[in-house]
Amino acid sequence: MYFNTILIANRGEIAVRIIRACHELGIAAVAVYSEADAGALHVRQADAAFPIGPAAAAHSYLSAERILAAARQSGAEAIHPGYGFLSERAHFARACAAAEVVFIGPPPQAIELMGSKIAAKRLAEQAGVPTAPGYMGDDQAIERLRDEARRVGFPLLIKASAGGGGKGMRVVRSLAELEPALDGARREARAAFGDDAVFLERLIERPRHVEIQVLADAHGHCVHLFERECSIQRRHQKIIEESPSVALSPGLRAEMGDAAVRLAQAAGYVGAGTMEFMLAEDGSYYFLEMNTRLQVEHPVTEAVAGVDLVQLQIAIAAGASLPFTQPDLAQRGHAIEARVYAEDPVTFLPSIGQVALFAPPAGPGIRNDAGVETGDEVTVHYDPMLAKLIVAAPSRNAAIERLRRALAEYAVLGLTTNLPLLRAIASHPDFAAGATTTSFLADAGLQIEEEHQPVPADVLVAAAIGDVLASSPAADDVQPNPWRAGAWRPLGDTTTLRYTAGEREYAVGAARQPGGWLVTLGGTAYERRVVSARPGELILAAGAAQARFTLARDADGARLVGWRGASYRLARAAALSVDTLGTGAGRAHGHASLAAPMPGTVVKLLVEVGQAVAAQQPLVVLEAMKMEHVVVAPYDGLVQQVCYAAGALVAKGAVLVELDEAAV
Repeated sequence: MYFNTILIANRGEIAVRIIRACHELGIAAVAVYSEADAGALHVRQADAAFPIGPAAAAHSYLSAERILAAARQSGAEAIHPGYGFLSERAHFARACAAAEVVFIGPPPQAIELMGSKIAAKRLAEQAGVPTAPGYMGDDQAIERLRDEARRVGFPLLIKASAGGGGKGMRVVRSLAELEPALDGARREARAAFGDDAVFLERLIERPRHVEIQVLADAHGHCVHLFERECSIQRRHQKIIEESPSVALSPGLRAEMGDAAVRLAQAAGYVGAGTMEFMLAEDGSYYFLEMNTRLQVEHPVTEAVAGVDLVQLQIAIAAGASLPFTQPDLAQRGHAIEARVYAEDPVTFLPSIGQVALFAPPAGPGIRNDAGVETGDEVTVHYDPMLAKLIVAAPSRNAAIERLRRALAEYAVLGLTTNLPLLRAIASHPDFAAGATTTSFLADAGLQIEEEHQPVPADVLVAAAIGDVLASSPAADDVQPNPWRAGAWRPLGDTTTLRYTAGEREYAVGAARQPGGWLVTLGGTAYERRVVSARPGELILAAGAAQARFTLARDADGARLVGWRGASYRLARAAALSVDTLGTGAGRAHGHASLAAPMPGTVVKLLVEVGQAVAAQQPLVVLEAMKMEHVVVAPYDGLVQQVCYAAGALVAKGAVLVELDEAAV
């Protein structure tokens, strides 16, 4: 039997995904939300929604008590935790059982066992599943870890025992790096998972990251649904996932699948879970960890295996048996997922603000799992993932071509996103050849598109025409009526607009002509015809050739333009005035005010006033969106001022340290 009402203890795109699965099964979906998410997409799509506290996850999405209170109020018979937050917390699964609410996930003892990377590796060894050499002992004293690091050898990885997603993980290449790396890994693990236990593992250079999806019911049946390759990562977090993997032969696929099932059964697992492996260049593989939940990249498996993993999770939690056996399952075609983040495509620093326009691509074989729509707000409080783009096709080559086309059409305006990085990956020959490892981003030499300098003429032409149209009450008309009140301007009369982008300023003249527009830029004239003008979109023609632009404005009134997958921000240039004449732009030579690259929390100060520092020396550690970011000295210098104490919340651009070079 199925449930009548399910509460989703999560937010963002995964909450939306689960709500849709519930609705397809005729189940009422209940959302919960923090103060920061009161107007979020998952709240708007739910059948009922309950507030659970302030923006901080520790007091809302991580509060078992508040979520169970919402379940009681709503009458929900079951809770789906999604991924992240409480999805891998055994205490929450037990609390659900005590409250007589079904937890849609594995038994708490399986979460506890496999949630500890140390215990999971020990179990893997007992089950005959290969593991990498390392230290998984309970003794966490620095002296013991130092001795074990020498024994394991360098390079090695420090990993948080309780968690994943790259948090609490550090690469160490020498003994001198060990203690600072341990401090950072433990601090990050404690903040993310409430547990700072770590273990050491020999670093396998240039491996592939391959994971196996498993599914088990409460009646003793367990299958694997083949592999996903997740080798393309940044900061140990996946960006691109695909299935099948080009690196697996049928024999190796069956062997790894059997190992995953064997380990799941040894753990007494029930529900959907994932066994993660490193695959070395020689074909040997090593168990990494088990994720005792639904994975972000589960749509890839759904596309090639022809299943709905969320609906299967719900059925298993309701007591149903698996509707298939291993011989019934097969991979069909190829699927690729690309994660779209609100972050800088080069530095990976998060971006926050309002989504001025969100226009994902559509078409055959394209799926978008999104957590935002136009007008939604992205805050500093949660992970910066906006959406997942999933493409499926009969072959890998066809899937890559579909991915490239979809990324070229993807438009997100108002935020900095990683779309330029995704397009660079999709067009790289090594990706096309399937020659990717976990060091791909470091080795590939990707040429990330420069979106802002200089702005292409086509973008400026579209911005000018869009702005003139928008200034008219007939802005939605392809051929605006020049006689409407407030809209009349003689044909041929030129409107001059001035835009700034970065350090550049552009003067653009736009004039209506019979049957079209004449736009001048830098002494060059461009003739264009408006094919379509509707909210958020402008299609212009030059002769028979047509181009589509997405248009929006940000909170500061700047014109935002999307074209060929890239986005541009054009601020209207301010007129000169007494206030703006003669203002200086610089600061004294040899003195720097080091600013926060993003809003966040100061978690550690590494210097004090009067201290001499060397170039590239870490000065301050910030935490934003559950990840740590280190601010370093740009040159040798002397610390003149430390502006914040540990624990302080700082805005983007806030001065953290004043550093004087001349005083050294």
